[in-house]
Amino acid sequence: MVAALSPSRASDFKQCPLLYRFRVIDRLPSPPSPAAARGTLVHAVLERLFDLPAAERTPTAAAALVPSAWEALVAQEPELAGLLDADDDGAADAWFAQAVGLVERWFTLEDPTRLEPAERELYVEAEVDGLILRGYVDRLDVAPDGSLRVVDYKTGRSPSELFERSSLFQMKFYALVLWRLRGVVPRMLQLVYLGNGELVRYEPDEADLLATERGIKALWAAIEKAASTGDWRPRVSRLCDWCEHKSLCPEWGGTPPPLPSDASVRALDPAVTGRVEPADD
Repeated sequence: MVAALSPSRASDFKQCPLLYRFRVIDRLPSPPSPAAARGTLVHAVLERLFDLPAAERTPTAAAALVPSAWEALVAQEPELAGLLDADDDGAADAWFAQAVGLVERWFTLEDPTRLEPAERELYVEAEVDGLILRGYVDRLDVAPDGSLRVVDYKTGRSPSELFERSSLFQMKFYALVLWRLRGVVPRMLQLVYLGNGELVRYEPDEADLLATERGIKALWAAIEKAASTGDWRPRVSRLCDWCEHKSLCPEWGGTPPPLPSDASVRALDPAVTGRVEPADD
């Protein structure tokens, strides 16, 4: 077994060790929500848009991609089809209109006719002292001088300081992996918040990424300790109100399921997923 960590699972443990356990060890299903599905759809459209010639990347063309992108997502994940009430055309129309609105807002923030991404939905993986760091980057831009810009789309609104730290951690995680892979520190980390049309930019340096690496190593040591002791104690915060597993948390009167027999093995190799993270919406 190879020890591995993604930014989303690292953020889970930082937020609450019990949440990490629920998602990684117990592998509790996360029921799809209309908001998360809309985020996945928007990501797919923005990825596909760059298949078109630059001059054809218009808001109208992007909106026209929405139906086919949705059909492709439903073909991959049939359970998504049940999210939209077939008996309520008005609700479904409003949901698609919101997705189109998010896509169109992106055009107020970036001009795709002047962009030629080097990579889209890029899987990255690097080893750091025996630990595999891995994840998916929404978009990677490479300038003529070789400098890198890491871009991540968020379909929610720009967050408060509490949530912004989590988003920047994710971006620094990707920057660290790219640095280890390519030997180049990304010049720019860019978060694109489509919910309210805001760009958040951050310029990392080597010292910044070394500090991120130390933080990830310390986090992994804490995960290993929890795996060896079985102590996945919950951490109560304001984020509990959005936790999909709150009813199972002892801090809220719930009872977690028994630990699986292979819990310590599962804990050290969490799966990595692409597309949109649960916190995006």
